[in-house]
Amino acid sequence: MFSRSVASNILRQASRPAVRAPVSFRAPISPLTPFQIRLLSDTTRSAIDKAVASAPVVLFMKGTPEMPQCGFSATVIKILGMQGVNPEKFAAFNVLEDSELREGIKEYSDWPTIPQLYVDKEFVGGCDILRTMHTNGELAKFFEDKEVLVLEGDA
Repeated sequence: MFSRSVASNILRQASRPAVRAPVSFRAPISPLTPFQIRLLSDTTRSAIDKAVASAPVVLFMKGTPEMPQCGFSATVIKILGMQGVNPEKFAAFNVLEDSELREGIKEYSDWPTIPQLYVDKEFVGGCDILRTMHTNGELAKFFEDKEVLVLEGDA
């Protein structure tokens, strides 16, 4: 437990107004203090582990594949469709339905944005990474190697 003087110093420092430089001169963001670190609960981590393992291709997104609720999620769904990802090997989870999932997935992957794509339980990236991989042809080869595409006879 903190001593009374340590606790009062912390409270006094926290109540001081922050001095901010103009945006163009702002210093880099400092690491989180122990008071700001949010630990992922075991329950949430277990639920995310199960979700990631639920299909070969798993997308955490805002909205659903049929009705994305943000442009980045819509872009990723469009890319997966253009790539020919097999719907039977795909699962999507709407982070807007559960705030614990929405914040937990960011900590789980150590990636600050949503959507997030996992293939064979491994984090691939968000919209920007997928868009780049799609544009340069890397994503087509990646999905082919992972055997998650619709085969010609399946169409």
